[in-house]
Amino acid sequence: MTDDLSLHWNTAYQAREETALTWFEDAPAQSLQLVRRFLPEGGTLIDVGAGASRLVDHALAEGAGGVTLLDLSDSALAITRARLGDAAQNVTFVTADIRTWQPDLAYYLWHDRAVFHFLTKAEDQAQYLATLAKALRPGGVAVMATFDLTGPETCSGLPVQRYAPATLAALVAKVAPGVFAPIEAEQAPHHTPKGNVQQFQFSVFRKLAGQG
Repeated sequence: MTDDLSLHWNTAYQAREETALTWFEDAPAQSLQLVRRFLPEGGTLIDVGAGASRLVDHALAEGAGGVTLLDLSDSALAITRARLGDAAQNVTFVTADIRTWQPDLAYYLWHDRAVFHFLTKAEDQAQYLATLAKALRPGGVAVMATFDLTGPETCSGLPVQRYAPATLAALVAKVAPGVFAPIEAEQAPHHTPKGNVQQFQFSVFRKLAGQG
């Protein structure tokens, strides 16, 4: 399954220019705002499903350190590495499946724009949240952005699970009881390169103290 998904996303990034992909953002305003608010100075950041996102460019330019980019697609990460040039030496690149990846670092901030909504099976959702629990330090913050209930039903030819902030918070509480607390959420539109509008919701959770 992982190999099939890696092939799918490598093909997507090889077929078109980065700026033509439906999820492209030149300036990821919503994500960057949350990084500014919740990443402490010197804190570690992981962007899961980073693809070729330019969040890392902006985060590094604003002084973030200890940035990890994780994605199934090595082609996507190669685009980012080339774009960053010398700044890439300040980034850790990980090609892995978030469901099975074993983190060796406890992060202050976990950012996910549009990975979790691809996990439509209960066992995959549970694996993701187990990885998140391992990767986030107690008191750390997780940003999980998914399509809103009015967003698309598919992305890149794959089905997605859409959420409202309340339904995502309920799922997290059910699958990982007592581990995370929702602290805020908001909805935000994404304008694709072709001018279409996709509705997202951004939910923010804090890992509770006392959780390993």
